Amino acid sequence: MKVYTKTGDKGTTALFGGTRVPKHHIRIESYGTVDELNSHIGLIRDQDINPFYKTALIEIQDRLFTVGAILATPPEKETLKNGQKRLNIDRISEEDIAFLEQEIDKMDAELPPMTHFVLPGGHTTVSYCHIARCVCRRAERLAVHLHEIEPTDELVLTYLNRLSDYLFVLARKLSHDLNAEEVKWIPRK
Repeated sequence: MKVYTKTGDKGTTALFGGTRVPKHHIRIESYGTVDELNSHIGLIRDQDINPFYKTALIEIQDRLFTVGAILATPPEKETLKNGQKRLNIDRISEEDIAFLEQEIDKMDAELPPMTHFVLPGGHTTVSYCHIARCVCRRAERLAVHLHEIEPTDELVLTYLNRLSDYLFVLARKLSHDLNAEEVKWIPRK
């Protein structure tokens, strides 16, 4: 199979199920941003961090591929004429969301309470987490916009929301683990 197909040379691409749309379509923006997020998470995973976090990040990357597949499938193409699901993969589940919440709670239990917003930075790895968190928020905003136009799986929206929380707490936990300074944002008066 060749990497290039030349079918997108005029600015369109195919969704799962064959429908062609412009490359700037909100559905493409949605799953493209999830793909970008997945790459940033891979960069975090490539850092010198606790193997436990790496394992959790691999799980998250797997779930993000599922999110991307869901977002790449227009609702009218989800089911075949015989009633069978076209997208024959596990969906995002309440258990996936619970996994993120459990990981957030475990990390948060080891951190001092937050009293202020914190400025992103302090260590390269921490900054990568903050970048991933921002990309996750953008992916969530795009998925919400798509959902307003064409309803999508609401658990995808919940998952992306919770994942951005996870990435924020991971940034704080890595700051703690790496003895990086966590700079509080104190508004000017």
